Amino acid sequence: MKGRILFGIAIAFSVFQIATAVYAILPSQVLRTVHVGFLVLVSSALIANHRSTNAAGLALGWGMGIAGFLIGLYHWVFYNDLVNRAGELLPMDLAVGIVGLVILFIVAWRMMGPALPLICLAFLAYALFGNYLPAPLNHRGYSIDQVVEHMAFGTEGIYGTPTAVSATYIFLFILFGSFLERAGMIQLFNDVAMGLFGSSKGGPAKVAVFSSALMGTISGSGVANVVTTGQFTIPLMKRFGYKPSFAGGVEATASMGGQIMPPVMGAVAFIMAENIGVPYADIVKAAIIPAILYFGSAFWMVHLEAGKEGLVGMARHELPSPVLALRRQWHLALPLIVLIVLLFAGFTPLFSGSVGLALTAVLILGNAIAAAIPSRALRTFFWLGLVAIVIYVIGAAILPSLPDWVGTIFRVLSIPLLAPALFAAGLFTLIAVLVVIATLRRDWRQTLVECRDALADGARQALAVGLACAIVGTVIGTMTLTGAATTFGNYIVSFGQESIFLCLVLVMFTSLLLGTGLPTIPTYIITAALAAPALLKLGVPLIVSHMFVFYYGIIADLTPPVALAALAAAPIAKASPDAIGWQASRVALAGFLIPFMTVYEPSLMLQDGGAIAAQYGYWVEVAIVLFKALVVVGMSGVAAIGFLFSRTPLAERILAGVAAGLLIGNFPWSDTLGLLAAAVVVGLNLSRARKDVNSPVQARS
Repeated sequence: MKGRILFGIAIAFSVFQIATAVYAILPSQVLRTVHVGFLVLVSSALIANHRSTNAAGLALGWGMGIAGFLIGLYHWVFYNDLVNRAGELLPMDLAVGIVGLVILFIVAWRMMGPALPLICLAFLAYALFGNYLPAPLNHRGYSIDQVVEHMAFGTEGIYGTPTAVSATYIFLFILFGSFLERAGMIQLFNDVAMGLFGSSKGGPAKVAVFSSALMGTISGSGVANVVTTGQFTIPLMKRFGYKPSFAGGVEATASMGGQIMPPVMGAVAFIMAENIGVPYADIVKAAIIPAILYFGSAFWMVHLEAGKEGLVGMARHELPSPVLALRRQWHLALPLIVLIVLLFAGFTPLFSGSVGLALTAVLILGNAIAAAIPSRALRTFFWLGLVAIVIYVIGAAILPSLPDWVGTIFRVLSIPLLAPALFAAGLFTLIAVLVVIATLRRDWRQTLVECRDALADGARQALAVGLACAIVGTVIGTMTLTGAATTFGNYIVSFGQESIFLCLVLVMFTSLLLGTGLPTIPTYIITAALAAPALLKLGVPLIVSHMFVFYYGIIADLTPPVALAALAAAPIAKASPDAIGWQASRVALAGFLIPFMTVYEPSLMLQDGGAIAAQYGYWVEVAIVLFKALVVVGMSGVAAIGFLFSRTPLAERILAGVAAGLLIGNFPWSDTLGLLAAAVVVGLNLSRARKDVNSPVQARS
């Protein structure tokens, strides 16, 4: 009974989020508070259902969740009163604020572990008692009323920008990914990856990298990617000769890259876009080349490891045909294609995600109905009609952006144009009609169950992300209230005046240190608030400075002692999390280096060009910088794995590492010296490989 109630609440949560995303019926502040209320209710009830050992614990968990939800409703019911008396809390307001903070911390602690709540508590304590610290760490002092008002009311604390993004973009895109998974997208990705790379040298590991890259296009959760694709890829890699720790490390590295893989990327990308005030499409554009380099690096690493260990691929007859897989399920890619087109056409992520989600629901329902139509001609007619209706409805929403000749065609054909305001109503009506049709047969009703489960699963997946966004608001609130970010930023800038490289190293270690116990979202939010403004002062472009922080927040989930992605891979690989973490760090070595290169060469993120662009053209500079980055990836692989055309001695590995470092550096002759060093490594190793092939022992073997 309790499970069914929670299941219904999770579905209600998703329906609430979809309705508010499409219709914007609530003020932003109310949306944020009710969103956090739902997060607390579902999380606390979920914990109580699965961990309580007696009735008292169950009642306490549900009671705490209901109280947290009622606090969200309090903000809704008294919204106008709270706005009118902003800055002057009533005793009831103060009590509600304190109870809300306490419940949020308890639920987050039980849901996510102690690391993030303890850090947030430290910042909260600084806001309350930091005036007793010595200069320059002290502040002027704030009363408990001021701190609670700042943290639990308004838009600077737990209901700040991260929560706003969680309540809109993040939740919607998590639902989008959940529906695509139910539609069969994971199987399509695996079939394509297996067909393309399964038979190549070390094919199973390449399948893991490529399928995780594809998964990253719809799911921005690294740990979710590990447990989804890893169930298939890690045992496959082990079966074909990869060590368990290396197999887990490859999957962890590839899966964490999902957070930087366009078009969906991770929750951080949405928070970043909102935080720095740039279109989400600009974030996606900046991430394209680094994402390709990241996955290309992982692909290169497993290729070298396969060559070093003599690992082969799978038999061709065991593999699915990628062409047949695409021919059979090509329609599943349509929502993703439409999403990309809308994003780069300038539409908001909220609108683009809503369209993608609706299209996925239409495909799931329509595919089930079409499968029962016996005549191929009738099935084709059904799909053509469905596609025509969808295009017609979506056209209403994007009408202002369509060329004039489109409207002319509609008028010539006497087709009435649907008002843009009716776009959502049109899509919901179409889905409602398909739902009604799906109730007519038992096998069709199973599709409705899939959609229902996708709604509940999406809400479940959003819990950890949403709670992190809410609780980390206390960190942002403390910094905006006390000005702590300015103090830390000035400290970083003082380093940068001597050497921007030292400044970048300091920021990198700050991100890695925070990320050892925190998910990527709070790591980015905290470090971006502290360090990104300082990087901007030192001349690092805005997007590049935030991306720099973002990338090391991701890599922190791969590095021991607390590597979240490695922990997720460990039970599947049946290997030590520490061993997987070290292997993942080795596979992701280029991921440590490329962010530095983007600072010195912003065109790698398609930002403004430098001297080469001014003299030869922008795309010439992009091509040159990309070539350098590829050499960095190549040499870092040789240094990490110890293989190129043949095994490399220690001296060659060191020289390969030096070559990569020189190409990243920004001083006279660094590029020339780096390319020369890389050429020496390639020449020496190629010569040795030819000697090995022509040696009498090799020939006899």
